[in-house]
Amino acid sequence: MIEFLNETVLWWHWIVFGIALLIWDMSMGTFFILGLGIASIIVGILDIFLDTSFTLELTIWMILSILVITAWFKWFREEPVTESGQSNYRLDTLGVVMEDIQPHSRGKVTFDTPVLGNTSWHAISKVDIAKGTRVKIVQISGQLIEVAPITQN
Repeated sequence: MIEFLNETVLWWHWIVFGIALLIWDMSMGTFFILGLGIASIIVGILDIFLDTSFTLELTIWMILSILVITAWFKWFREEPVTESGQSNYRLDTLGVVMEDIQPHSRGKVTFDTPVLGNTSWHAISKVDIAKGTRVKIVQISGQLIEVAPITQN
C-alpha cells in the first residue's frame, strides 16, 4: 500500500489537498483547519524541490500541522478573565439597587447592561445599601453578585 502511495501521490496532490482544506475552513469560519491547509501546501512545495517519499511527506505534514495548531492556541486563543473558574465577564458594569441590601442578606440590583445574560440579579453586600443607589460589581459568586456602592470623589 505504501509503495502505491509513494508512486501515485505527487506534489500537486498536496497543493490541491491544501487548497481544499483552505476552502473548507473559510466556509466554516473557524480558522482552525487553515493551518492544516497551509502545512499541506508547504509539503507540496517541498516535494517540488526535493523528491521525497510519501511517508516523509506525511511526517512533515503532521509535524507542521502540530506546530501550526500549537501556535494557534498559544497566540490567538482568548485568555480567560479569571483563574477561579467563575466567569467575571463585564465586572465594570454598573447598576441600581431595586431592593435594599443589608449585610449578608439578599437584595435586588438591575444592571445597565446584561451581566452573564441577565440585567436583574439577586445581590449581596458587606455594607447597607439603600434602594436607588448606584453600585458596581465586586465579585460574581455563582448565582449571586456581590456589589459595593460607587463612591463619589
